[in-house]
Amino acid sequence: MEAGFNCRGADGLRKTPLFDFHREHGGRMVAFAGWSMPVQYKDSHIASHMHTREHCSIFDVSHMLQSKVHGRDRVKFMESLVVADIAELKDNQGTLSLFTNEAGGVIDDLIVTKTDQGYLYVVSNAGCAEKDSAHMKARLAEFKAAGFDVDLEFLDEALIALQGPSMVRVLQEGLREDLSKLTFMTSHLATVFGVPDCRVTRCGYTGEDGVEISVPQTRVVELTEKLLAHSEVKLAGLGARDSLRLEAGLCLYGNDIDETTTPVEATLVWTIGKRRRQNRDFPGAEIIVPQIKAKTARKRVGLVSTGPPVRQHTPVFSPDGKVIGEVTSGCPSPCLKKNIAMAYVDAAFAKNGTPIQVEVRKKTVPATVSKMPFVPTKYYSG
Repeated sequence: MEAGFNCRGADGLRKTPLFDFHREHGGRMVAFAGWSMPVQYKDSHIASHMHTREHCSIFDVSHMLQSKVHGRDRVKFMESLVVADIAELKDNQGTLSLFTNEAGGVIDDLIVTKTDQGYLYVVSNAGCAEKDSAHMKARLAEFKAAGFDVDLEFLDEALIALQGPSMVRVLQEGLREDLSKLTFMTSHLATVFGVPDCRVTRCGYTGEDGVEISVPQTRVVELTEKLLAHSEVKLAGLGARDSLRLEAGLCLYGNDIDETTTPVEATLVWTIGKRRRQNRDFPGAEIIVPQIKAKTARKRVGLVSTGPPVRQHTPVFSPDGKVIGEVTSGCPSPCLKKNIAMAYVDAAFAKNGTPIQVEVRKKTVPATVSKMPFVPTKYYSG
């Protein structure tokens, strides 16, 4: 690995290869998942959020854990850890999936791509990097001991996300491949603005059309500068990333999903492959699969309210004042000009349009259960 990932500041935080670049561009650095990351730049968080929705922004996501799974039994290995049907994926197609434990809880969410290069490309969360890598290594040892052909490689590539409606116009100038053929959750290797060996995946965490680009860390500053030279592009930080993902109804691991929540409670049943449900051959299947038909006592929902914004760990009440749940994420929505949140509530109150109450500054405020995403997503399906 190069110094970009090994390097830690005096505060003990790890630095991405873009750390100095962020500071040179006015990035206000904060601690996030053990890394020093920009929360915002010179623009306000709201300006940055709206720029992403209307034009496009670059996010440094190099803190995410990137890995490759090699070997003849790589699909069998990955399916022993996650809920997705990896075998059914086409070449260079990916899927959101979940690492689950035997109790049915979510260890992490991740994206698995079945490449045509003879490996699976896996991206999981920075905050779970040590837990995920240990989990994968432990299963790898079991598989190797049983004689299976599988190997793990943890990457030291940088990762940047270019998100927003102008992405195609900006990126196409630096690509030989036709972006109209790269649909949501597909991926290919490409030379991007003269930087070879980049993996371009059409996905992201904002609800907008966008890509994530895995790039050799020695070239990431160069590529970021070339993208930033376009008048449509600005840098964006964690503040905008969080409000954008919440408008898109996307979970943040550790807030909205964790080892105490099951995929069914989290309304993530769609991540579980049909064949996997039938075979019950993933960790926690004996708990998770019966929940799909029987329903669960609580459910993740969206909430909309006015007045002061609702924050994480705020209690949720029924109209008659009983505690029925807790908020897991919340913020004012820059696009909707009202407060949005996610919460787990008793299933009886989970229907869209149900009036409930939330506690803000020790006062109860009316709120309504809302469908998600709060802001329509714009993923490109071709």
